[in-house]
Amino acid sequence: MGVTTDAIRVAGARKVYPAAIGRKAKETVHDVSFRVAPGEIHGLLGPNGAGKTTTLKMLLGLVRSTCGEFEVLGLDPRKPGGRAHIGFLPEQPYFNPQLTAYQALRLYARIVGIDRRHIRNQSDELLGEVGLDGQGPTVLSRYSRGMLQRLGIAQAMLGAPEVIFLDEPASGLDPVGQRDVRELMARLSRSGATILLSSHQLSEVEAVCGRVTILDRGRVAAEGPIEQLLRVAGRTSIRVRGLADGLPPQVAALTDDVAVSGGSWVFSVPEEAARAVVDALDDAGASLESLTPKRESLEDYFSRLVADFDRDETSGEAVR
Repeated sequence: MGVTTDAIRVAGARKVYPAAIGRKAKETVHDVSFRVAPGEIHGLLGPNGAGKTTTLKMLLGLVRSTCGEFEVLGLDPRKPGGRAHIGFLPEQPYFNPQLTAYQALRLYARIVGIDRRHIRNQSDELLGEVGLDGQGPTVLSRYSRGMLQRLGIAQAMLGAPEVIFLDEPASGLDPVGQRDVRELMARLSRSGATILLSSHQLSEVEAVCGRVTILDRGRVAAEGPIEQLLRVAGRTSIRVRGLADGLPPQVAALTDDVAVSGGSWVFSVPEEAARAVVDALDDAGASLESLTPKRESLEDYFSRLVADFDRDETSGEAVR
């Protein structure tokens, strides 16, 4: 295995589909670069047609790139042996409906080279991990969409891969299933696995990812730690209790984003006014619960970023 400080490295990735009769060549990914550190959960985000899945498939060697450099654990995954230690959940996993879950996992286990003596025990363990305990003998034609998605996650974990690519892992899952997937990703990361997560579920990404790369029209629109991207410059968020008479007038004049829930008041003020606001709240008998830099939600940031990025783009078609 090559020596590298990155679990995943993509540099200058580009994909151009050749011109068809009566149509121009179409560039779907343009100069995409990012790195993922070992043990990190990294989000790959973007609206429909941003080029996320194409980038993932180029990285895995499933789609031929026009140009670019791709490494996973120091190896080129497009070359023989380069996909060792990699697990992959495609956006729409398919399993033969006539197979049982045991048979499906046995098939994929043989593909990744797991000794058949260990397949059954590992299958039971993985089915339990993804919430399908006891469902191994069940024919897949009887599985719901959510159960098939869970099975897809289990097959991506076969052989305890060091790097796992998950393309829309919460697709078809109810809120409980989505929570289970978040918890599973967190456990995998704690055990040392690196995860590249492509998802439309922004709450899922915000909950588990340390860094994100956001694509739009095949280009990188933003990349960095979530906390840094979402921080609202110059604003401080305050949470207090015990304001029976509401916000003091001098505090209310400084904020327009007040929310009240369960007796707690949450609002933001200019950073330079935070000390004076805390003093005014203390004089009003309030109990300070937290004082933190204000951050916007990933959903709000994502929507604003994509709208701004699209306005700045003056040429080129939207990518698939």
